[in-house]
Amino acid sequence: MPRPHHPPAAVRRILRKLGADIHDARRRRRLPMAVVAERAFTSRSTLQKVEAGDANVSIGIYAAVLQALGLLDGLGEIADIARDSVGQALASAELPKRVRLKRSPGPTDRG
Repeated sequence: MPRPHHPPAAVRRILRKLGADIHDARRRRRLPMAVVAERAFTSRSTLQKVEAGDANVSIGIYAAVLQALGLLDGLGEIADIARDSVGQALASAELPKRVRLKRSPGPTDRG
């Protein structure tokens, strides 16, 4: 039997904020839960879990709900290299100190 997943407090906090932001975005658009759930190809009860920031809902459902609200573009930029300062620093640290051209073999002497 698989163990239940208990994400760290920081993850739960961010998911609750994301859920609240999704809830507010839906209300600003004056869309009922049933409409957004239908557009996201999910159930109303799953949408309620998303809006509550439930960590057991798949990221695919979160993405579908964001798409239904017209907010999917922001999701694709989360781990973008342009925003990953740690990854950029690590990649820069591994750059070679010197770059040398490889010598090509000279013309062969036949004679």
